[in-house]
Amino acid sequence: MAKKKTTKSKPETLDFSKYVRWFWMVFLGGVLAFVLLFLFASWGFLGEMPDHTKLENPETNLASEIISSDDKTLGKFYFNDNRTPVDFKELPQNIVDALIATEDVRHYEHSGIDGRGTLRAIYKLGSGGGASTISQQLAKNLFTKQVSSNIIERLSQKVREWIIAIRLERQYTKEEIIAQYLNIVDFNNNADGIRSAARIYFGKEPKDLDIKESAMIVGMLKNPTLYNPRPHRNPVGTRNRRNVVLAQMNKYGFITEEVKDSLQKTELDLNYSPESHREGIATYFREYLRGFMKEWTSDKKNRKPDGSKYDLYTDGLKIYTTIDSRMQQYAEDAIEQHMPRLQAEFNNQNTPKRNKTTPFLGLTTSEVNKLLNDHMKRGERWRVLKSQGKSEKEIRASFQKPTEMRVFKWVNGKASEVDTVMKPIDSMRYYKSFFHPGMMSMDPLTGHVKAWVGGMNYKHFQYDMVKQGTRQVGSTFKPFVYATAIDQLQFSPCDSFPRTPITIEANKFGNPEPWTTKNSDGNYSGKQTLKDALASSTNTVTARLINEIGPQPVVEMAKKLGVTSDILPVPAIALGTTEISVYEMVAAYSTFANKGVYNKPVMVTRIEDKNGTVLYQFTPESKDVLSEEVAYVTVNLMEGVTQAGSSGGRLRSKGVDKYNTMYREIMTGYPYELDNPIAGKTGTTQNQSDGWFMGMVPNLVTGVWVGAEDRSVHFRSITYGQGASMALPIWGLYMKACYEDETLDISKDEFEKPSNLTINIDCDVKGEGDLGGNEDPEGVIDFDF
Repeated sequence: MAKKKTTKSKPETLDFSKYVRWFWMVFLGGVLAFVLLFLFASWGFLGEMPDHTKLENPETNLASEIISSDDKTLGKFYFNDNRTPVDFKELPQNIVDALIATEDVRHYEHSGIDGRGTLRAIYKLGSGGGASTISQQLAKNLFTKQVSSNIIERLSQKVREWIIAIRLERQYTKEEIIAQYLNIVDFNNNADGIRSAARIYFGKEPKDLDIKESAMIVGMLKNPTLYNPRPHRNPVGTRNRRNVVLAQMNKYGFITEEVKDSLQKTELDLNYSPESHREGIATYFREYLRGFMKEWTSDKKNRKPDGSKYDLYTDGLKIYTTIDSRMQQYAEDAIEQHMPRLQAEFNNQNTPKRNKTTPFLGLTTSEVNKLLNDHMKRGERWRVLKSQGKSEKEIRASFQKPTEMRVFKWVNGKASEVDTVMKPIDSMRYYKSFFHPGMMSMDPLTGHVKAWVGGMNYKHFQYDMVKQGTRQVGSTFKPFVYATAIDQLQFSPCDSFPRTPITIEANKFGNPEPWTTKNSDGNYSGKQTLKDALASSTNTVTARLINEIGPQPVVEMAKKLGVTSDILPVPAIALGTTEISVYEMVAAYSTFANKGVYNKPVMVTRIEDKNGTVLYQFTPESKDVLSEEVAYVTVNLMEGVTQAGSSGGRLRSKGVDKYNTMYREIMTGYPYELDNPIAGKTGTTQNQSDGWFMGMVPNLVTGVWVGAEDRSVHFRSITYGQGASMALPIWGLYMKACYEDETLDISKDEFEKPSNLTINIDCDVKGEGDLGGNEDPEGVIDFDF
């Protein structure tokens, strides 16, 4: 049988071509998908993408900034975003180095995406740190913001950020990207952007930040909520994070090992200065300004190019004001020095043991109850409870229930808040006991208001006693009477008048009853010159003047001087029964210092938009009121008050006199030892309810008022309740501080004398005579020391 022949099969050859084809198909497909992903993202299929216009002008809310005449930020207007951008040139190199070392060390090398960092992040699955460049982070903050937990959405968002980052790199320089990023980030505590962060955490402008401060701020970028330096947040974690930034700066050669080691041992050294509408400097002025800007933005003449209104809180306006930050601070310091001493003395004299109706004087228990009841119904608590549907009985009962609250209190001479438990009705009485100040300072030559203090603590007392409040002005009104007499009858300061009593008969000037003035010392003998009579504030002489000229011309004079408050043309106005604001009084007195020319007070010089375009430029408003001669003679009369008057004379005292011991409790800062020419006038009203001092030097007029909310809250004694004790110390402290600041140009010169002066002013001033008062038939008493 024949054997079958077996044949060997050839080894089968593997065909890799199909795998190669699949590889290229998958690879090219992946590349195409990647390209399509970016194309779809750039076309907006994965979410809205900014166009060229939005890239050039990103939509960010910017706070409007209030700028002082000496180029300091007084405050800002904002809702949620307290952001004021700065240019790269305003950043210190420290913070740029810290940012690059920590967030994007190859910032100057890539074009928006750091390839090496991205590959590292993919390889290590993010465990080796993120790969976001500064440009990507800017893109996220400006245009994508929300981070999704969905991986697909997050990838989509990341792609959009990459594309926007590349576009930003084409649109801006590397330096501009750094500045934009630091301007947009939120550092918490209303610190939006680097400028707010520097001011709030360290009380500095960004350019003044040192290395460790810059490192702390950059460290916060990782998580501003977690790395928050405030004591009750996470100061230890913030310090550790700052030290990481310092280590990064050393790693990349921005600082030496020695500098790193020394700085890592230091504390954070915060100077936390919150920026809110109720805190900071010039709070009352800022609130006035809010009203001014509301009117300005509502005016149809002041609109954007598209016809829409400017938004004070988001459009980043720059409001340039006349307020001088140094003088404003001196004014606030003077008030904070004097008011707690004044208050302490009042509280000492009005304990419940001494006064059963404290802090009210001269009222019965039923009158006090009525006063508090009326105030209760006008209060916020009543309004809120009423809106909640509470009955009147329930609301009244709530005022008798002890409640936890924080109240204002002077503690060791500083305005403070303390926690307490108090019945709301008792808290009303407590707040009624406080004295309040009002103060304004103005350059009479320009009308520029340099300082404005409407109260002692805006957070707790928001009523502005510069412009909102009006009070009886007492003897500070007398210069208006004297000026009218000099203007109309050409009286000289050296002309003499009898001190004898005078009665103006009924109906002569619209007064329904006879009006008689008295001198408080009971001295009616002899005569006095006008200069001596004003220095000693002799009431009978002032009454004789208004009898000569009549009340109506005095009213007209006051109106021409800028007083807008209603003035009844009756003889009693000679002694200051009229209620006028500090704002009006300062403007009026400034006319005397400005040679008879009235300048309307100016608070805002110009307004710019965020790009620096001028939107508003103020136009001075002036008018001639008096001749230069009459204005100068009136000023000369008021110089006699500070030369020989027993009240104004305290400004010149060296301290070796009765005031050094008699008023040591409340004559804050005494002696003032001012030796330059000063014109001024004190004023005190019925029962010592209002204390005034108006003081002038050639280029600065300042008015101060002090009193309580209710006229029944006052000192028992004229010793403490007169204007020279309540208001003059604030003026003295303020002017002393202004003169000590050599960067200010506050005049110490004589008031300029007219070359053609025809009225005789060369007369002695004795300062004798009436040191105290007048009581008219209507019960209005005017005291003036």
